[in-house]
Formats: sequence, structure tokens, C-alpha cells
Amino acid sequence: MSLRSSVLRTKDVETVLHQNDPTPDGEQAGLSKRLSAKDLTGFGIGIVIGTGIFTLTGIEAKNHAGPAIVISFAIAGVVSMLAALCYAELAAAVPTAGSSYTYAYTTIGEIFAWIIAWDLILEFALGAAVVSRGWSAYLQDSLGLPTGLFGETAPVNVGAVLIAAVLGVVAAVGIRESKWVTNALVVTKVSVCIFVIVAGLFFLKTANLLPFVPPSEPSHDDAAGLAQPLWQWVSGVHPSSYGFVGVLVAAAVVFFAYSGFEAVANLGEETENPGRDMPRGLIGTLVICTVLYLLVCLVLTGMVDYADLDEGAPISDAFHQVGLGWAGFLIGLAAVAGLSSVILVDLVAMGRIGYALSRDGLLPPSVGRIHPKFRTPTRITAVTTLAVCLLGAFVPLDTLAEMVSIGTLFAFVVVSIAVAVLRRTNPRMERPFRTPQVPLLPVVSALSCVALMASLAVDTWIRFLVWLAIGMVVYFGYGRSHSRLNTADEEPASEPATRA
Repeated sequence: MSLRSSVLRTKDVETVLHQNDPTPDGEQAGLSKRLSAKDLTGFGIGIVIGTGIFTLTGIEAKNHAGPAIVISFAIAGVVSMLAALCYAELAAAVPTAGSSYTYAYTTIGEIFAWIIAWDLILEFALGAAVVSRGWSAYLQDSLGLPTGLFGETAPVNVGAVLIAAVLGVVAAVGIRESKWVTNALVVTKVSVCIFVIVAGLFFLKTANLLPFVPPSEPSHDDAAGLAQPLWQWVSGVHPSSYGFVGVLVAAAVVFFAYSGFEAVANLGEETENPGRDMPRGLIGTLVICTVLYLLVCLVLTGMVDYADLDEGAPISDAFHQVGLGWAGFLIGLAAVAGLSSVILVDLVAMGRIGYALSRDGLLPPSVGRIHPKFRTPTRITAVTTLAVCLLGAFVPLDTLAEMVSIGTLFAFVVVSIAVAVLRRTNPRMERPFRTPQVPLLPVVSALSCVALMASLAVDTWIRFLVWLAIGMVVYFGYGRSHSRLNTADEEPASEPATRA
């Protein structure tokens, strides 16, 4: 087999659909199916509502968009919804623990699938580590804990290690236990978001919302060299704040607030009825989060003039400014709860990606072995939890935070392409949910994601490419030769199979 044909080989969709069927003696072969649409929505909200709404709202409203931060969140929400519609078709038709990795594997080839998986590992690991440090900082600020152990100034961030370790155990013990914890945390932070909206309406002043889109002006935080956005580096255009351009710049940044919903697609093999529940979970997550985001942004910029917003804790500070200081504790509680659920879902998602890779032979089989009692990939979950603990303990990750967004957007591009490709290569496959307007909607989705990626810094692109280069070394050094498609266990089909 030539190099080109070996790296572009694809998995048969029918093989993916039946890879976890019970054995002839009735023994369960894969992950335990225990999740409903409500549970999937809980996981989705659990990972989406977090640092984005609690911090980015104030930063981007103050520096780039003003009250029009509402429009920025709406734009980011629309781009996410386009991707969610693409995810929904594939997640319902091909329910798998590998999510976009497996979608790429069945459509555009093994090497692209590996790139996506390697990219998702980076996204979720960095996301969990960043959020664990944020969790530590919020807890330290709320309870007055020693800064030598908690928060960004700690030499070893013990708080970040503790929360990652505890939630890693929860993720390893079982998906049922993970959903209980996640759902409890989701109820807490959604309740506080609703409190912010309702209570904030009593302090809303129309004057603070005018002009809704502040007039454009030269940016006061000019980025130079590799720190500037890619589109600026290529075009040489001088950046500006506010106005329409400011709204778009803010949209690219606050997109981080929507990242993570795709982790729901990793739970396809653990869903009782994926054809029905996966689309409901994915789309329901984004609808609920988008509505909450837009209302919180509107209330926040209506309570306080956008120029006076605090960049560290904008929501709690806004209540302090209007004389409702006691609400700050509730906001802190919501932040701690929100960040906890984000870390948990990140760890669960990484375990499922590693499990899918090892099952396909691209990583050693022992790495993704399923625990006989818990029915979860405990080994890969333990390894990824340890990595998150180390990153959270020692590495300040603010300069790498954009890599979470670039990884998410890159995965969205591949999934959008995969929908159009699979419609053409396997038109008769059963699709419980069909993405509307194919190929137009997937093309618009992919182009929208690329446009947001172009707003990320050049050095973020460089780090991303370096990480992908390391992944290529691992793939050609181990994965390509050990792939199950390279053995007698599973031969690539010449024609895509059709699900009856």
C-alpha cells in the first residue's frame, strides 16, 4: 500500500456503528448506555457556561464592543449553531466516543482523523487546566484562602491540582456519577444566571445602552508582531475598537464562551437513543446558553456604563456598583460551580477520545482499556487527569488560552466538511437527523469558522502548528503501522456500506 493510500484510508461507517455490539454470549463490549437527552443537555451546559460569561463579557464590552457585546455573542452563537447542526447529523447517524475524530475517519481519511483527535486532546487538556486555575482563583477570592496555595500568584497552584484530581476520580468512576455531579452544578449556575438577569433588570438604565454600537476609534491596545491577529498581520490593516470591526473582533474572542458543546458528541456510545437524543442535546445546549448569554450581556451593560466594567469579575462588580454587594457571593458561587462542571466534562471528553484512538490502534490498546466494573476508560482518564494537574499546578496559561478556540474552530471546519462529503459518498445511510441546506449550510459553517480563526493571534497559529507537527511524529512513528486498518482485523472497504 502506498503512503498516500495508507494515510487516506477510511473506516467503514457500518463497522463504526457495530463496533460495540454485544458479544455472542451477550456480554457488553463497550461503554455503558445510560444517558438521555436531558443528561446530554446537562453535560453541554455544564461545559459551555463557564469562564466566558463570567470574565470575557466585561473585557470585550469595555475594550472592543461596548453594549454591542450582545451582538458579538449573537454572532458567535450563530456560528456555533451552524456547527451544531452539522454535528447533530453525524452524532445521530454515527454515535461514537470519537466524535469529530471518527467523523473524519469515515469521510476524508485516517491522517485527518488523527490530526483532529490530536487537536481535540490539546483543546480539552488546555481548557481543563486553564479552568482549574480559574477555579482556584475564584475560590481564593470568595473565601479569602492563602494566596501561596490558591490563585495565580501561588508557586504551586494547589487549588488547581485538587479540583482536577477530585473531578478526575468522578470521571473515572462512571458516566452515571459524572452526570449526577454535572447536572447538580448546572442547576446551580443556571439559577444564578437567571438571578442576575431578573435582579439586574431593576437597575437597568437606558442611558448606559446608548450608543448601542459606540463609534469606531483606533485601538488602544495595539498588538504588534506575532501577537497581532492573523488577518491584521496579512493585510496590514490598523486595528480599531468599537464600531462594526470591534463587534467582530469581540465575537472572535467571546467564541471561547461557546467552545466545548461538541464534547456532547463524544458521548454518543453512552446515549440510550442517540438518533433522537443527540440532536436534542446539542441544539438544546446552544439555544439555552445563547439565550442566557444575550440576556446577561444586555443586563450587565445596562446596569453599568461599559467603560466602568471590571475586567476581572464584571458581573459581581456590577452589583457592587449598584449597591447590591451581597449578590457578589452568589456570583462567586456560580463561577465556582460553573468552572467545576467545565473541568469535569473536559476530563470525560478526553477519556473518550483516547479510548477511540486506542480502539482503532492509533494508540496502544492498553491505554484505552475499559474498566470491568465502572465501564469507563479509567487508564486514559487517569493519564489525562495527571497532565491537567501538572499544567494547572505550574503553568500560567493565559497566553495559551486562544489555543482552545483555534482547536475548537478547526474541529468545526472538519465536521462541516465531513457532513457534505458523507452525503455524497454514502447518500443512503440512515440519518435520524438531517442537516438542512447541504452543502450550503456546511460550507457557510466552515467559512465562518475560518473567518474567526483568522482573528486569532499569529503566535497562537505557530503554537498550534508545532503541536500538530508533534502529532505527525507520533502518527508516523506508531499510529500508521499499528492502525487496525493496517492489519487483518479490519480491512478498509472499497465501497461505503449502507446501513439498513
